[in-house]
Amino acid sequence: MFIRIDKLQIELPQPKAADPNAAASVQELLGGRFGEMSTLMNYMYQSFNFRGKTKLKPYYDLISNIATEELGHIELVSASINSLLNGPFSDRRNADPNDAPYEAEKDLRNTHHFITNGNASLAGNSMGQPWRGDYVFSSGNLILDLLHNFFLENGARTQKLRVYEMTKNEAAREMLGYLFVRGGVHALAYAKALEELTGVKMSQMLPIPKIDNTHFAEALKFEAKGYHRKLYRFSQDDYRDIAKIWHGPAPDGSGELEVVDGPPEGGKMADLEDIASAFAPDYRPEEIFEMAQKLYQQASR
Repeated sequence: MFIRIDKLQIELPQPKAADPNAAASVQELLGGRFGEMSTLMNYMYQSFNFRGKTKLKPYYDLISNIATEELGHIELVSASINSLLNGPFSDRRNADPNDAPYEAEKDLRNTHHFITNGNASLAGNSMGQPWRGDYVFSSGNLILDLLHNFFLENGARTQKLRVYEMTKNEAAREMLGYLFVRGGVHALAYAKALEELTGVKMSQMLPIPKIDNTHFAEALKFEAKGYHRKLYRFSQDDYRDIAKIWHGPAPDGSGELEVVDGPPEGGKMADLEDIASAFAPDYRPEEIFEMAQKLYQQASR
């Protein structure tokens, strides 16, 4: 089971203006083959299907715990997409539908964002194609699954780097810098697990591609805080055996690897404004807000 916290793993800056084409590119990192939905569901199903949990508990704990962090990564990428789609919204929020207030949206890279989701993220890639369940690899063979996860994390990093090269928008780059660091933690964790099982020094291949996170200002500031050495334990009492794998000196010589009990401190979640002209949450949102206030009043009696 899961406990949800109403925070993002980090606080994201809000863009000065909407940037829907940047949002379309970032969408690949959510619902593409190497997106956060894929990392989540690969690790989640491997944890559901894991055999020999008691005998192989450190490896089960590692896959299960990283899967939980990936839930927060989906949330973070979605928040980045939403901020890029909306920005400080213009007067179109309350425009008359007869005036075609979204005429310009027909020329955007990904019109799904507006047509199907009311100017919000979707469960798909940068071309609007839906995320697919057959992206999940859960072979039942522990070494093969860990090897796949190592490959998946590095494939995801490659695509994040390419999206970074496509936009200078700070709302996108802040999220990317953080995920460069956290994805690096996961790649190293799977490498260390494989080294324990096989003796093959997988970590010597990192980073893939061969460019350090410190090359990017947005990632460097998170590494300066030691985020690249921390593996968060997303549970009150479980998954403690990840410490049997995640220990020793960090590859960059900056200090010791550390298991942190609990999630990161996190940052506030944005409250998306209503868009009456897009019927989100409705054309007369004040009526829905009034109903919500009545619920509060009833609950306080």
